[in-house]
Amino acid sequence: MTKFTRAIVRPPSSNFAEGLTTADLGAPDYERALEQHAAYCTALAQCGLTVTTLEPDPDYPDGTFVEDTAVLTERCAVLTRPGAPSRAGEANTIKERLADFYSSSMSIRAPGTLDGGDVCETGKHFFIGISERTNEAGARQLAEFLAQFAYPAIFVDIRGVKQILHLKSGISFLGHERIAIIEALAGRTEFQGYDLVRVSAGEEYGANCVLINDHVLVADGYPKFGRKLDELGYQTIALEMSEFQKMDGGLSCLSLRF
Repeated sequence: MTKFTRAIVRPPSSNFAEGLTTADLGAPDYERALEQHAAYCTALAQCGLTVTTLEPDPDYPDGTFVEDTAVLTERCAVLTRPGAPSRAGEANTIKERLADFYSSSMSIRAPGTLDGGDVCETGKHFFIGISERTNEAGARQLAEFLAQFAYPAIFVDIRGVKQILHLKSGISFLGHERIAIIEALAGRTEFQGYDLVRVSAGEEYGANCVLINDHVLVADGYPKFGRKLDELGYQTIALEMSEFQKMDGGLSCLSLRF
């Protein structure tokens, strides 16, 4: 299993509330979002990561969701091409910083679109979600890049799954051939052979958890799922995510981990 040592984050900008959202949960409280983001960064450090913090970028209200801008592995870095027009260019703001850690990077090109939130690594291979933000061309380009470094990939079309924006809104890798998964995806053939930790109805947001070394970051407020992880022996860190949930964001969205 990959040992993570670093993370890149970007605090939300003052115009965070102007970002994209399909949630009907009201506008985010900016000061509370900053507090929740700071607690998230503290948790990353607790998991053993050195955290690089970028400046907020008001040109991109969704810019705090840095995971969507790149796919990072032990062997390669791929800059994405986010599918929402208002996010075009976000990957360019990450490219310079990634040069500190990777000697080179590859980029998704038009007509391909790809959000990092649609990409889930499991150790054996990558799941690449085809969604409203990641199209088939972008998924194919990423699979071709990954194949150059001996990473196999499997496509998962989630365009008919209304509960989730990205693939990782509905699944998370938990190590040990185990995946946290919402019921809407649990019957899919792509996930056969994995030990599925099913997320109960009403707690779907909790499926976006993050395994980092010896800990799992979980969204606070989803007790049934939290108890399942505890029973399986995971060390969990519960974090408030209310302000990011209002903007369709989850725990994995807020960092690039490598």
